[in-house]
Amino acid sequence: EASAAPAASKTRVRMPVHPVKEFVRRISSKDLDEYPNWDLSRPLPKLPVPDLHATLTMYLKLVEPVVSEEKYANTARIVQEFIRPGGVGEQLQKQLVETAKTKDNWVSDWWLDDMYLCNPLPLPVNSNPGLVFPRTSFESEREQLRFAAQLITGIFDYKTILDDRNLPVERVRHHRKGQPLCMEQYYRLFSSYRRPGTEKDQQILNMNRDPFDPEYVIVACNDQFYVMNVMTSGKELLSEEDIYNQLRRISKDANSCSNPPRLGVLTSERRKQWAVAREQLCQDAKNKANLDLIERSCFILCLDKPIDASFNHEASTEQTSSGVRDDTNRSLQLLHGMGSKHNGANRWYDKTMQFVVSADGNTGLNYEHSVSEGIAVIKLIEHILAYMEEMKTKRLRRFPSICDLPHPQKLEWHIDKQTEAHIQSGLEEIDKLVDDLDLYILRFDMFGREYPKTVNMSPDSFVQLALQLAHYKVHKYLVPTYESASIRRFHLGRVDVIHAASMAALQWVKAMEGDVKTTNEQKLKLLREAIEHQTEHMLKTILGHGVDNHMLGLRVTAESVMGKLPDLFTDPVYVECNQFRLSTSQVSTTTDALICYGAVVPNGYGAAYNLHTDSIVVCISCWRDCPNPDISALRYGEALRQAFEDMHEMIQANVELAKINTVSTESKIPEENLATTKENGESDSAEKQQ
Repeated sequence: EASAAPAASKTRVRMPVHPVKEFVRRISSKDLDEYPNWDLSRPLPKLPVPDLHATLTMYLKLVEPVVSEEKYANTARIVQEFIRPGGVGEQLQKQLVETAKTKDNWVSDWWLDDMYLCNPLPLPVNSNPGLVFPRTSFESEREQLRFAAQLITGIFDYKTILDDRNLPVERVRHHRKGQPLCMEQYYRLFSSYRRPGTEKDQQILNMNRDPFDPEYVIVACNDQFYVMNVMTSGKELLSEEDIYNQLRRISKDANSCSNPPRLGVLTSERRKQWAVAREQLCQDAKNKANLDLIERSCFILCLDKPIDASFNHEASTEQTSSGVRDDTNRSLQLLHGMGSKHNGANRWYDKTMQFVVSADGNTGLNYEHSVSEGIAVIKLIEHILAYMEEMKTKRLRRFPSICDLPHPQKLEWHIDKQTEAHIQSGLEEIDKLVDDLDLYILRFDMFGREYPKTVNMSPDSFVQLALQLAHYKVHKYLVPTYESASIRRFHLGRVDVIHAASMAALQWVKAMEGDVKTTNEQKLKLLREAIEHQTEHMLKTILGHGVDNHMLGLRVTAESVMGKLPDLFTDPVYVECNQFRLSTSQVSTTTDALICYGAVVPNGYGAAYNLHTDSIVVCISCWRDCPNPDISALRYGEALRQAFEDMHEMIQANVELAKINTVSTESKIPEENLATTKENGESDSAEKQQ
């Protein structure tokens, strides 16, 4: 490494730029060239409080297609009473507006509690998504550990950018193109932890870590946990070769133990049970110190045992006969480790970032969701993988210094009979979860995200309508549908909800299924109306005028101010419409990665979809113990495939008519909604150009 030139010299020696900083600089420079008119030094605007009447009017529109006429009429009466002049609604709205003035983001803490920290369900499948990296294979343990060493090196190289808070600011790609997005989620990924509680979990943030504190990874291998320091005493990252040799030491030690305590499975229990077990563990000082070490680690690396093709989906007969693991098999390992007989206890689900490197080449991530949305995690991981690939040809091989490095610290636990009982219960529960989860992955290759664009339709809205049609094909009705809508245009913004089940969607799916006699042209017009409704609702929501966050704010305010809930929030329809029987999310990747999660209610589906240029991948989940025999991931997946094909056939029959956009969605968005995005200070000329 070059040193500074002597004082007498007139020549300045230029310090080398760290490769990861050069990598990120290229990304950032390209972004600035594309969006030169936005002032990144200005603070992001605060999330607005939506108009009360607009929210309740939209609420009724969202309720109508998913409840009976009788229930709807009763809810409409309750809404009118709530918003009457001088009524409860106006009082709560006034209080909420005043509260918002005192907060950086008025909904963020309430949303976090409601969405995650107060949820008592086990983290795997129910909350933590699984992200499967592009397919690879390992021929030996050496290759497995080499990959793991490269991954750790790549993460810590990239982490220097996070530590300096120098990630390039992400931008809006469509509406208000170029507007900066809030980046706070990224900076918490390697410095956070979710601690279980008997009433409510606690999100632990270690954002102000002492730079002289050691940086380390917790390595899980054969259900045991090791502290592996990754920095030298001089605060330099260990060489890739040193990390590889440390992983060899861990693997050798872990696999020499025949009956380890399977403590990691405790983190897969219901949150209250795990909180009780954790309290019991903390009675012992050594156990408490171990838990503190895990909490303060940068991330978990799980070295998994291989899984065979017998866990493939029943529809993957060709891959199973060839001994090749299919998409479902690989995804299940990232979701729950395949249960107690495999890698179910080789996890620590409370840690935000938990990387999995399996002996057979299956690799990916299981992440704790309360800290960040999937898109932030995916973008970061794709940058890290791209950087790793680029550095393969540039990284200098350094001589190992294994003799100089102390052995990684194995975490030894003091386990009493009560904890043994908790572990046994956890092993039984993870096996029940494994048996109950029904997962199917649809790969649709007829077209991808570019096809809807050829007829002037939003690709996301197009897929959302296909999901509605598929549900109607199977069940003959629509259900409350969740689609996550990013509100990162605002400071500390996370998500609100887009509801794809609308009256326009219901009319269209009935026409498509022949319940109402219509011509192909009429079906196209109904589809266009449904697409426009979906797109308009999406735009209002991402611009900070969604329904769900506002109603959550009103509800929490009522509990605080009144000490009880108004009829609006005790109405069975409100409860029913917050039970999302179809939970969806677009999680696009530039590689052939997969992301999946479980259905959020016992009688519902989860659907994570990835729009590639010429194909669509959808990971569909549901629960096998659902009493409704019609609920099946495979059946819904095949109905979705048919829905895509039906939509394609309908459009191809009259492409020119399909292209006609009868209403400008932008003109439907109230000016005050658009105005919230102007607080960043972009110029008028930039506005007109976009």
